[in-house]
Amino acid sequence: MRAVIQRVSHAAVRIEGHLKAEIKAGLLVLIGFEAEDNVEDIAWMSRKITALRIFNDENNLMNLSVKDISGEILAVSQFTLFASYKKGNRPSFIDAAKPEIAIPLYEKFLLQLEIDLGKPIVSGTFGADMKVELLNNGPVTIVIDSKNPE
Repeated sequence: MRAVIQRVSHAAVRIEGHLKAEIKAGLLVLIGFEAEDNVEDIAWMSRKITALRIFNDENNLMNLSVKDISGEILAVSQFTLFASYKKGNRPSFIDAAKPEIAIPLYEKFLLQLEIDLGKPIVSGTFGADMKVELLNNGPVTIVIDSKNPE
């Protein structure tokens, strides 16, 4: 499982010109899955995302989590996070989980995020052609991989 997490002042997803989801201050989470991912990866990733201390405290230091600031989360599936570019210039997505595996993982991930955040989250639509808008706050962007926890 791989996530790109962006601290945002605002983020939204549009599908075919229609607003699907929108948040104010919080996290935009782009999430991709491999076939080997499982519920342990989901639990670890969700806990890490909701506890990640990347919001500023009263001293302007990154000491607060999205939970601490009562922030929101917008999660968007993105298989391209597993692009392989070893050969040539056209990326291969062979390492990304196929939809029959990725969709159930994505749905479980969304539910786990809601549990760990303690409130509903919003999301894009798996497999849709989405337009993602964001105002990155900082900018702060973090990449996390459940198979390579650093």
